[in-house]
Amino acid sequence: QVQLVESGGGLVQPGGSLRLSCAASGFTLDNYDLGWFRQAPGKEREGVSCISASDGRTDYADSVKGRFTITRDNDKNTVYLQLNNLTPGDTGVYYCATPPLSLFPTTCSRSEHVYNFWGQGTQVTVSS
Repeated sequence: QVQLVESGGGLVQPGGSLRLSCAASGFTLDNYDLGWFRQAPGKEREGVSCISASDGRTDYADSVKGRFTITRDNDKNTVYLQLNNLTPGDTGVYYCATPPLSLFPTTCSRSEHVYNFWGQGTQVTVSS
């Protein structure tokens, strides 16, 4: 079955950390750019971070730069998002997604319109 499955979310206090995982099955994830997005209640979905397939280049939203880190483990067919120094503003459902396979090297995008294959999401709640 071809799917992306997010895990690792939960309830954490401000200043805490979580590591989210995006595991792919049915296809080879390292052939694809990968984006992480989040959606807070009543807000639009926001592109948090992405990693390029071609060269591993990464990009982050200004709101998470220096606190979040995206990495790949090709042996595990998984992409991770390390979340550090969390604040209540980081609360939301976190999704990972892949765009259509490209035959040419690309630079990943944090625009959700580029992506067409999504996981089901994992909830992150930051609260004291």
